Amino acid sequence: MMDSSSGGKLEDRNWDAQRPLYEVKANLFKGLSHPVRVRVLELLCAQPETSVSELLEDTGLEASHLSQHLSVLRRHHLVVAERRGSLVFYRIAFPQVADFLLVARHLLTEVLQQNQQQLMSTIELPDVPLAHTQ
Repeated sequence: MMDSSSGGKLEDRNWDAQRPLYEVKANLFKGLSHPVRVRVLELLCAQPETSVSELLEDTGLEASHLSQHLSVLRRHHLVVAERRGSLVFYRIAFPQVADFLLVARHLLTEVLQQNQQQLMSTIELPDVPLAHTQ
């Protein structure tokens, strides 16, 4: 059996199946742990599929950097690739990926609103006198 860093597809799935669910979930979050990968997923959620050349244009990344991020997304089963001639097209692997990103956006919006409310409430507090140094 190959470890997850070896790139084996079936072996990775079998290896993950032997791990506790919380570890598998943590690996999923590793796949989402870079802003570029989140942006790529958002772009892929907006269309049924997107070519690598479109992703390069939309992200402004160098091909090698995009390739590395797409590899991570594939390894964590978030996207799938399909080669057609000389072109490679990507799409999200499961519709729940789009749902997950939307839930994350709603959660972050609520957190930011709560933080803004807390910040605004500090404006109403009386000033604290500064300590005098002698």
